[in-house]
Amino acid sequence: MTPELTVLILAALLQTVTFVLYAVPANRELGTGYTMSARDRAPTREMSDRTARLGRTMDNTFEALILFGIAATVITISDQSTTYTMLLSWIFLAARIAYIPAYALGWRPGRSIIWAVGFAATTLMLIAALF
Repeated sequence: MTPELTVLILAALLQTVTFVLYAVPANRELGTGYTMSARDRAPTREMSDRTARLGRTMDNTFEALILFGIAATVITISDQSTTYTMLLSWIFLAARIAYIPAYALGWRPGRSIIWAVGFAATTLMLIAALF
C-alpha cells in the first residue's frame, strides 16, 4: 500500500473519531428521542456551541476527504507516489488532526490557517498527479 493510501485510511479513521466526538454530546444535549427520529422537525433543544462546532468539523472533514481521497487514489493508481506526495499526505493528516480542537475551541484565525494548510496539501497533490 502506498503512503498516500495509508494516510487516507488513517484520515477515514480520524473521521470516525470525529463522529463519536460529535455524536455523544449531541445525543446528550438533543436527547435520543430526537436523534433517533427521522428529524423532520428542528430539535426542541439547542446544542452547545462546542457540540455544534464539532458537527461542523465532522461535515468539513467529509468534504476534505473527498478531495484528498481523489488525490491519494490517482497518485496510487498512476504509480506516482513520491516523497513529495507522501509528505503532502502527512501534512494533510496533521492538519485534519489539529483542525478538530481548533474548530471545537473556536480558535481564530488558527482554525482557518490549519484548514488552509490541509487544503493546500491536497491541492498540491492533485497538481502533482497531473505531471
